[in-house]
Amino acid sequence: MTEHVLYSFRRCPYAMRARLALAASGTRYELREVRLSDKPMELLSASPKGTVPVLVTVNGAVIDESLAIMRWALTAQDPAGWLMRDDPALIASNDGMFKHHLDRYKYPERHGSAPATHRDGGLRILHDLDGRIAGAGQLCGPLPGLADAAIMPFVRQFAAVDRDWFDAQPLPSLKMWLAGHLASNLFEDIMLRAEPWSSGDQPIIVDRTDKGSPSGKPSHASPGIR
Repeated sequence: MTEHVLYSFRRCPYAMRARLALAASGTRYELREVRLSDKPMELLSASPKGTVPVLVTVNGAVIDESLAIMRWALTAQDPAGWLMRDDPALIASNDGMFKHHLDRYKYPERHGSAPATHRDGGLRILHDLDGRIAGAGQLCGPLPGLADAAIMPFVRQFAAVDRDWFDAQPLPSLKMWLAGHLASNLFEDIMLRAEPWSSGDQPIIVDRTDKGSPSGKPSHASPGIR
């Protein structure tokens, strides 16, 4: 293996935050988009639990938790200082209670849940984030960091369930924060579309030439990214 390999799914918030950290760190890797209904054997061999993201490093190490991928990438190289703006407790709250409400709001038929109840539960958490952002600009100070990248994809998903309802909520600072992240070149870079990967496909190499500047663009996009 000559490149790190990331098994990913474009719209998955866990995979999204892993790609954000890889991009911010300037880590070069091969992107393998996964069709969740037809997971490749290479993914299942690397990580039998079959969830994304999964990073296989050039030395064969397998990292199959999104936060572990983020911290692995940023420990190697962190030009924007994202690790200085981390908050493990806040991220744990997002991955715990907020994700609990999000799933039952977005997929009530899957969970047998009352979506309005969980929408309101998620909204209470968003109000707390709104106050935090109002005082600092981002979640851990005036500049974006690991906490913002780890949490933003889940807020994005929550907002998209019923955009008209979300837009009507009094969350001015959080809405501005979310819009800023979604409009960034960094987010645009990591949301490029790729066809589901199969063995033998031409590799899709993701490589940001400026090693992590938020304004950077991938230096190489193989056929298959569009």
